[in-house]
Amino acid sequence: MLSWSPELADKLIQASYFLAAVLFIVGLKQMSSPVTARRGIIWAGIGMLVATLITFTWPDMHNYPLMLAAIGVGGAAAWISGKKVAMTNMPQMIALYNGMGGGAAAAIAAVELLGGREHDISIITLAVLGALIGSVSFSGSLIAFGKLQGLIRKPLRFKGQQIVNLLILLSAAVAGGMIVTGHTDGIGIVAVFFGLALLLGLTMTLPIGGADMPVVISLYNALTGLAVAFEGFVLQNAAMIIAGTVVGSAGTLLTQLMAKAMNRSLANVLFSDFGDADIAGDGVDVQGSMKPIEATDAGVMMAFADKVIIIPGYGMAVAQAQHKVWELTQVLLERNVQVKFAIHPVAGRMPGHMNVLLAEAGVPYDLIFDLDEINAEFETADVALVIGANDVVNPAAHSDPASPIYGMPILKAEKAKNIVVIKRGQGKGFSGIENLLFFLDQTRMLYGDGQAATAELIQAVKSY
Repeated sequence: MLSWSPELADKLIQASYFLAAVLFIVGLKQMSSPVTARRGIIWAGIGMLVATLITFTWPDMHNYPLMLAAIGVGGAAAWISGKKVAMTNMPQMIALYNGMGGGAAAAIAAVELLGGREHDISIITLAVLGALIGSVSFSGSLIAFGKLQGLIRKPLRFKGQQIVNLLILLSAAVAGGMIVTGHTDGIGIVAVFFGLALLLGLTMTLPIGGADMPVVISLYNALTGLAVAFEGFVLQNAAMIIAGTVVGSAGTLLTQLMAKAMNRSLANVLFSDFGDADIAGDGVDVQGSMKPIEATDAGVMMAFADKVIIIPGYGMAVAQAQHKVWELTQVLLERNVQVKFAIHPVAGRMPGHMNVLLAEAGVPYDLIFDLDEINAEFETADVALVIGANDVVNPAAHSDPASPIYGMPILKAEKAKNIVVIKRGQGKGFSGIENLLFFLDQTRMLYGDGQAATAELIQAVKSY
């Protein structure tokens, strides 16, 4: 598209890819803090723009109309969906987009494997590995999207499922080995290989319960990054290598942190039955009963408190109650009540979900604290207000060895003098485990929609 000498073009391309890689890293670093996350996204986006534009200067590049059409269609779809998606649906949108990344890496591998170009065995091996990982991430992420979106409501399990998964993996490995060693019959073995890889993503993800989908999404994010890095080596594209490595490393670290926050190994997440409300089982000896409270009485309790700690969960997101929660906070602050927000690492449906919701509502960052920072303060809290959270405040995690979540670090809301739980009904949480917190003597249940119940609390506090 542009006419430069090959030497100058190559230097410009490599310099641009280096700049893009730096922007990716800077952006990712800034995304680690809610204060700078928005700026980080912008920097990373500029890096992607640089990498995309410089691609048009590659020697022997062609099919420009198709490239521009693809960019236009993809960009428009992303812009429209990004504008319309609700914050409650952000986790499944991330799963979908992550799957597209894995699918793109697999498609690049397919072009290389079917294109007839001569590659040495190491490059072919990397292409096959990238194709396998990218395909698994693609189909698995689509299943994760379906589960979070409510399109797939029941996990699919059968006897000997893990053996079947292992056989599919071994079959894919054999097909991949045939491609690497040249024992192929053209498109046939390549098609079989991709079919097996896509099937593996399905069979791996379908048995996993919905409550574990955040960890699964993070894992597939890491796999997508790895697949992109492998295909970067195949194409000799430095930007893809660096971006894929950074994404893969970040996804791996996040997956480990999430599993640790749940006190579970990654193998337990992938191969156990936890996370399915129908079969999780309580393992909990519940004593006592849930005690309801009216918003007026809860409002009195909070209006005359010295310290209130608010614990948001996915129920707050579903009710879109974050703005009302911030309004309640402002009313309490005007009465000189100290208010803090306690966030568990796996609250919501993805890491940082609650932080993003609260930031959207305007809650200052200095009022938001993570588990390690806030747990010691519950003993001095007059009221712990739980809005739509369940497992992350369940005392069974440290009091009942029979509980599926035993050993999981939790927010110690049970240490507060009084506990008010806003909950739509008396049902169990997403993972199907009974919450002992709801049955404690100092706990009162404020039943109703999260937004409506919070609005009633606001009026109650204002009346005193």
